[in-house]
Amino acid sequence: MSATKLSSKGQVIIPKPLRTAHNWEEGQELIVIDCGEGIMLKPKRVFKKTTVQDVADCLKFSGKAKTIEEMNEAIAQGLKEKFQ
Repeated sequence: MSATKLSSKGQVIIPKPLRTAHNWEEGQELIVIDCGEGIMLKPKRVFKKTTVQDVADCLKFSGKAKTIEEMNEAIAQGLKEKFQ
């Protein structure tokens, strides 16, 4: 177990062996989670950049593609059903 101190500016140094073990380098963004009796630091993960095609490729659909008008009609119908 390692120990560290809180600076007057509220900063904490994470010991080098822990930074190395978690592959945290300078500039690493961390999420701070309040756990009641303490805090937990987790690395902020950046999502891989995706395109519309990447997302569409993961959807399994066979059949004729819907037109924009058909999609708009379906959305309007869904909203109508939800709020009536």
